[in-house]
Order: sequence, then structure tokens, then C-alpha cells
Amino acid sequence: MRPFTYQRAATPAEAAAAARTSGARFIAGGTNLLDLMKQQVETPSHLVDVNHLGLDRIEPTSEGGLRIGALVRNTDLAADQRVRRDYGVLSRALLAGASSQLRNKATTGGNLLQRTRCPYFYDTSMPCNKRKPGSGCAAIGGFSRNLAIMGVSEACIATHPSDMAVAMRTLDAVVETIDPAGATRSIPIAEFHRLPGNTPQLETNLKVGELITAVVLPKPLGGKHLYRKVRDRSSYAFANVSVAAVVADGIQRLAFGGLAHQPWRVERAERETRPEAIAEAVLAGARTTKQNAYKLRLTQRTLTSVLQEARA
Repeated sequence: MRPFTYQRAATPAEAAAAARTSGARFIAGGTNLLDLMKQQVETPSHLVDVNHLGLDRIEPTSEGGLRIGALVRNTDLAADQRVRRDYGVLSRALLAGASSQLRNKATTGGNLLQRTRCPYFYDTSMPCNKRKPGSGCAAIGGFSRNLAIMGVSEACIATHPSDMAVAMRTLDAVVETIDPAGATRSIPIAEFHRLPGNTPQLETNLKVGELITAVVLPKPLGGKHLYRKVRDRSSYAFANVSVAAVVADGIQRLAFGGLAHQPWRVERAERETRPEAIAEAVLAGARTTKQNAYKLRLTQRTLTSVLQEARA
């Protein structure tokens, strides 16, 4: 691990101002960042500790939804009675992720900012455009079994690892931020994560130093909330394919994990009723390898199972 300086921020504005340089990183739970630093995938020159900013509350909004502070731990969010009752897909997704020890430390904001678990991203001896732009993508033509089939590019076929973000996408959550100049903004979750294109190193639409302060959930939709995660082992593993579903009267929302560089949702597909037609629309334009082509059939089968349960 390389030397770095450390600062404990007292307010969100102070934290954002302290991270205005490209070499700075925010640290809260550290469940992803510290691993990356040990591997020297991330080599920040300055860490800004945001654990003492008071962003650890879950509060009702005037519109009937919930505002989740960026520092709310995953365990607390999954266990909150309002979340379990009104946003069950979110609680289920959180409990499907990581381990209880990691969920006790991981935060809402940090979960959204998780970096890919592509093995070539973590291996500093291999080329990776995400880690070093312009160096190439070892995953293309390499081991790709768990990598993306949707929204991929010639520069990157990595997947986004978060379960929570997939559930947030079905709920149309909004991410609230503050930047180094003190300006705040609200970013719909649909516009938060980026596809790789020619700049896979840019994973979100956050600006340098912009700090997530909260995630806002709209008024509950009701209905059935399900999250189905298919993985190589029953715990502590990332999704081969996951499906988040909210099915209520006249409403069908579906988002997918394990398929793309971001939570994958095709809203026009939600107007279909047959699982086969939905899957066809969701997977239109898929680009597979011999190793990950199985995800096409696995997505359709998982979706069919989820919809059968939701509509029962």
C-alpha cells in the first residue's frame, strides 16, 4: 500500500471540498476501497473520512417516500421496518449481497460506487482499460464466464457488482449529491451509472469530488417485491444473473444484475406480458462469448421463475 494523507471531514461540504483533486478518495466502510488499495489498483494520495457527517439516518419524505442517508449501513437498511414493508425488493437484494460482516460496514453510498469484480481489473499485471485507459482489455478473449453481455464495448466487458443498485433501479431511486463548490443536485438512478463505451474508467456521472449524501425512494408502489440471485455458490458470491421485480396493479418493473456495466433495465420490455417476450426485449443486442452465452438462457429462466411467483 502506498503512502497517503488522511483527513476527517466534519460536514458534507467540507468533505467535497477536500476531495476536489483527482488523487483524493472518500472512505466510509472501506469494504471495497481498502481491498483495491492493497492490490494497488487504487492508489489515492489523500483519503477523506466521511464517517462523521451525520448521514446515517433513514427519514420519511414529504412525498411519502424515504430518504436514506449515504452512510446508512447495509445491515440497518435491510432491517428497517419501513424498507421491509414498502420496499421489499431492496431489503431482499441487500441480504443477497456479501456477508453479514461486510453488510455491517458497507454503506449505501459506497454500495452504489462499488467497482467491478472483473479478475483482470484486479490483476495489475494484465491490461485493463478501466484501470489504465488505453492499455487494452484482457477480458476480451480471456476468461469471461461472469462478465457482461449487454451494453459492452470494444474497450470493456466488465459487470457492475452491486445487488442493491439493481433493486434501486426498479424503484426509480434518486441520488442526492454535493460538489466541491457546495452545489447540490439530484440524479435519477437511471442516469447515475455509465456504460463503458470508450471511457470505461468513468463508471458514474459524478464529478470529481462530488459526494453522495442520500438516496431518495419515491412513494411505495405496493404489490409483490422479489429479488432472485443466481450465483456459483449460495453466499458470498456475485451474481451470474439477478432479477429484481416489483409487480403491482398495472405495474411491472424489472431490473437485472450480472448482465452489464450498470443495473440493466429496459422499460419498453415491461409492457410485455409473456416472460419470453420480456426476455427477448431485455436481451436484444446481446454480445456474448462462448463462456458467457449461458447467461441468455439463464436470464430467461430466472425471469420466468420470478414472474410466476410474483403473479401467483
